[in-house]
Amino acid sequence: MKLIVGLGNPGREYENTRHNCGFMMIDRLADQLKVEINQAKFKGLYVKTKIEGEDVILLKPQTYMNLSGESIGEVMRFFKIDKTDILVVYDDLDLPVGKIRIRESGSAGGHNGIKSTIAHLGGQDFKRIRIGIDKHPLIPVVDYVLGKFTAEEQTKLNEALENACKAAMAFMTQDFNKVMSLYNKK
Repeated sequence: MKLIVGLGNPGREYENTRHNCGFMMIDRLADQLKVEINQAKFKGLYVKTKIEGEDVILLKPQTYMNLSGESIGEVMRFFKIDKTDILVVYDDLDLPVGKIRIRESGSAGGHNGIKSTIAHLGGQDFKRIRIGIDKHPLIPVVDYVLGKFTAEEQTKLNEALENACKAAMAFMTQDFNKVMSLYNKK
């Protein structure tokens, strides 16, 4: 069984903000799989489905970004999912809008949702897809990440979300090194 998690903040005021790229990707993936993420448990919203014959859970933690690991940890323990079978999707200030970066493990890089995830999973060895949101030199980080994308950025974001969905699907069936080599180039 695999777990694909999108990080974000719950509530209408956070919809379509830069910090909710993970939620956006999970919603898009759910649409492509024709499933609804509507089961409330484990401090999150989730759905259990199959991709290429393998059980997978799509999860949107509802704890707010800084406590995301609480929800992920609960799902991991309940379903007995190994850390190496977890893929976390989230925003990254250090990548330009429209770029994704896929890694097998790594530090939090200052991202509070990933700090929480590392703490609750007991290590950094889980897979991740970072979606670029860039940063603005004149806007404080907190205000920037909770802001909306411009129309020009939205076009680039849509491409990144689509590539992230393709990479997540490949995560289900292919060696992760191959997934990284395919999608880190785009």
